[in-house]
Amino acid sequence: MRALLWACLALWAGQASALSLEDYLDQPERYGQVLLMRHAIAPGTGDPGDFELGNCASQRNLDARGQAQAIATGERLSAAGFAPQVIATSPWCRCHQTARLLALGEPEVDMGLASFFQGHVQRADTLAAFDALLGRIGERSAILVTHFVVISAVAGRSPASGGLVAFNPRTQESWSID
Repeated sequence: MRALLWACLALWAGQASALSLEDYLDQPERYGQVLLMRHAIAPGTGDPGDFELGNCASQRNLDARGQAQAIATGERLSAAGFAPQVIATSPWCRCHQTARLLALGEPEVDMGLASFFQGHVQRADTLAAFDALLGRIGERSAILVTHFVVISAVAGRSPASGGLVAFNPRTQESWSID
């Protein structure tokens, strides 16, 4: 019986932390105006040994599935009425590619969204820059295209490639978007 109770509680907790895109857009005062997005599908893990930040040929990039995923997500967001005032992206090419394919506007590159997974940048530097980015965003709506490690660090969520997380900067609460 105890195992069944724990299973029910775990299921309830998971549902409580998930949110539909429509619910998010209907209550920006509750959920905040920031959507965090993990870059779309870019096969592999980390970056190759010859990684250079300004050289997309030395990085993992979106494949055809990732490109289609980013386009479909942009269409879904547009159809739901999401029109962000700020679009920011990590300087990694797979994030920049994702942000452009969303077709929601011209993305700006921000080091507050950079990956610290392999130590190319320092975690503390990224998170300090992330806080500064949130300060510049203020109350405006935003989509921030970044990496698993950044979303996990700031929102405590583990989105799949192309996944969306609603983040309320005022309360530090987050919700996975279905």
